[in-house]
Amino acid sequence: MSILIQNGRVIDPANGVDEVTNLYIEDDRIVAVGDTPIDFEADETIDASGQWVIPGLVDLGARLREPGQEHKGTIASETRAAASAGITSIACLPNTDPAIDSPAAVDFVCQQAEDAGYAEVHVIGAMTQGLEGKALSDMAALKKMGCVGVSQQLTPGNDLQVLRNAMDYAASQGLTVYFHPEAYSLAEGGCAHEGAIATRMGLKSIPEAAETAALGVLIALVEQTGAHTHFCRLSTARGANMVRRARMDGLPVSADIAAHQAFLTEMDISDFNALCHVRPPLRTDRDMQALRDGLADGSIEVLCSDHQPHEADAKLAPFPATEPGISGLETLLPLALRLHEDDILSLEQAISLVTSKPARILGIDTGTLGKGKLANICILDPDHSWHFDSATMLSAGKNSPFDGWPFKGKVIRTMLAGETVYEA
Repeated sequence: MSILIQNGRVIDPANGVDEVTNLYIEDDRIVAVGDTPIDFEADETIDASGQWVIPGLVDLGARLREPGQEHKGTIASETRAAASAGITSIACLPNTDPAIDSPAAVDFVCQQAEDAGYAEVHVIGAMTQGLEGKALSDMAALKKMGCVGVSQQLTPGNDLQVLRNAMDYAASQGLTVYFHPEAYSLAEGGCAHEGAIATRMGLKSIPEAAETAALGVLIALVEQTGAHTHFCRLSTARGANMVRRARMDGLPVSADIAAHQAFLTEMDISDFNALCHVRPPLRTDRDMQALRDGLADGSIEVLCSDHQPHEADAKLAPFPATEPGISGLETLLPLALRLHEDDILSLEQAISLVTSKPARILGIDTGTLGKGKLANICILDPDHSWHFDSATMLSAGKNSPFDGWPFKGKVIRTMLAGETVYEA
């Protein structure tokens, strides 16, 4: 099928394109941007006048809950929610039940995603068997099945020899290692940033050192092993500076933050709002500003959803007993655009943080609108002002602290490999 998307403002940071032009699609590929290809006849024409045409978003970190936690969400429900938010590629994390530590588990996830048909799912496999931090997983087999990297997630991994061996193994396979930098013994049982707010509320805290101590060890291991390493969900100013320094030293490291960390602080839990219970915890305003600075100067390369859908009961207990996490797929693009609207990032920066940059780190051939690329496309109305309503979320988890927030810019169509998978 041939599709013409005409008169849209095509914004493709990877190729330096930002102009009102036409986009031509043949079957599942983009065949031209601008001039009409010879003998091209459109079966369908989409008038994108006044709208932005950008690459389909790439989310670097989401829990899709399946297998094992289908009461919180399924691959079908969460990829459908992703499509409604312009997301066409998702990196799926391995902490399911059982963990994604075998080729069979990888195949199950990929097959479920293919059957659903809403988004590409790229699996980050378990670094150790069962995520127990003891015996290494068969990374060669995981890569052969299509895993884009390995992770220990937020499960304890205190044996440094195991971590070093894992990084050596991953490096030998050309796999990126995804670390959530947290010293488990310092963070265990905590639910809030160590500071005046947690003290006043009587909450067990997680100190800044839980992140920086872990980063210190992991950066030393990167120096020893040379493994390409991505640090997931930074939350502190000092952590951001440590990653910036490591990058300046030429180490093969990159980093991301969850979108909510660029907008919320420890003050947002002051009324015991369990929707703001996240891990790592919301930090200080100073930390939030430092994370924004990291996005602006490029030392933090990716903004991700850190999507964690929960059933309603998971957020109804007393604050320390609630489960951490935000259902974030449907606010990823609105929050990225708000960083531009608030003059923190240029429009090109904001879009690249959720398209080409995460695609490069994952090593997947998407996140751009270049000729010959898959037609993974998001079309949005940049002038549409709206208020986020958690009750209308397509995710099975409605646990978002952004209920009622005003946003500008609304997805009106999402295309996956040339097929429309969402239309407002």
